[in-house]
Amino acid sequence: MTQTADVLIIGAGVIGAAVAFELSKMGLKTLTVDRNRQAGHGSTAGSCAIIRMHYSTFDGTAFAWEGYHYWRDWRDYLEAAAGESVATFRETGCLVMKTEGNGLLEKHMKNSAAIDCPYEEWSPEQITERLPIYSMESFAPPRARADADFGKSNGGHLRGGVFWPKAGYVTDPAFSAQNLMDASLRKGARVQMGATVTDILTGGGRVKGVRLADGTELHAPVVINVAGPASSRINAMAGVLDDMTIETRALRQEVVHVPAPKGFDFETNGTIVSDSDIACYVRPEHGNHILIGSEDPECDPHVWVDDDMDYNRDFTEQWTTQAMRYGQRVPSLGIPSKTRGVVDLYDASTDWIPIYDKSLLPGFYMACGTSGNQYKNAPIAGKMMAALVDYCEGGADHDSAPLRFTLPYIDQSIDVGFYSRKRPINQESSFSVLG
Repeated sequence: MTQTADVLIIGAGVIGAAVAFELSKMGLKTLTVDRNRQAGHGSTAGSCAIIRMHYSTFDGTAFAWEGYHYWRDWRDYLEAAAGESVATFRETGCLVMKTEGNGLLEKHMKNSAAIDCPYEEWSPEQITERLPIYSMESFAPPRARADADFGKSNGGHLRGGVFWPKAGYVTDPAFSAQNLMDASLRKGARVQMGATVTDILTGGGRVKGVRLADGTELHAPVVINVAGPASSRINAMAGVLDDMTIETRALRQEVVHVPAPKGFDFETNGTIVSDSDIACYVRPEHGNHILIGSEDPECDPHVWVDDDMDYNRDFTEQWTTQAMRYGQRVPSLGIPSKTRGVVDLYDASTDWIPIYDKSLLPGFYMACGTSGNQYKNAPIAGKMMAALVDYCEGGADHDSAPLRFTLPYIDQSIDVGFYSRKRPINQESSFSVLG
């Protein structure tokens, strides 16, 4: 028997679950499908789950600062019962090193100041007081390990950094997606796990639903693609690529876990650090470990994946490169012979800014190209997508008259056209990931 709903959502990761929650709160009958057996067990599970608010663009800054408040008030946002177990947000702060490459963070500080998002400028001495394991030598530009100058100081020193004290991370990202899905179920949503979409159904000039691998058809007048690294395949199924100037592709990433240096409790006293001088970002990890991610320098090849189900899940030379780059900043870092960490995919857009938009197929929407950095924005992205669906299904033309959306916590209005599939490539983007 064919199942029906008001809205079909493809993907039960953290953003898909947030979309389901927000639409369900509006009284719509949602049905979420996901090929995994548990919510959050796709790319969300591999997320570094960093909640930060510094961006080089104003819209990105405002969106992220708004998003922070939902993680701060996570239990209230979920409307969770007093005894219900929910994901934990650790507010550690985030330090970003000033470099020539990031313009000494002048744009970032200006954007934060405009919306009263707190930040502090730190001198090199303040950084080493907080992180005594750190060397302030400069190694830029980042180099491949095969480069004869890899690991050599350029003779300069970092000028300091900017610290955003409200930043932090969620200790279990998959669990947060499950929290959201449970919250949506309490509002009447439905979910079908282990369901692989093989076709997008159309009829009467608009989307009609989806077909699953077992032949089941699910019908709805609205379908939202939140399929993470599979988003490009879903968009191709829907035939909506022709007017998109921004593409999405699955990008393979490796994240390193190493023990903190002896004598320093990084899990308790460390912080998130973004360091473009060595092209690494780090955060505390359970067991007094340090998580090390890459900020995608030009010297490292991007590993694009054609099949998001069949790719190399083993660590490569990149694991050692990232560990050794961070060892430049932390000379006492021990690099173990046994590799630990995460190998997963990001759904990367052309300019590393997501697509939150309608499509050329009426009724088909996209929340994709989240590039590994949108975990933090999942709750507010869910709210904005719900508002976008309501706006467009009510007859508005978002392409010619983009939705203006008010961010409830910070009372800031943003142009949702910033996330358009048809936008020019945003040259203010960092073209890299943090979290």
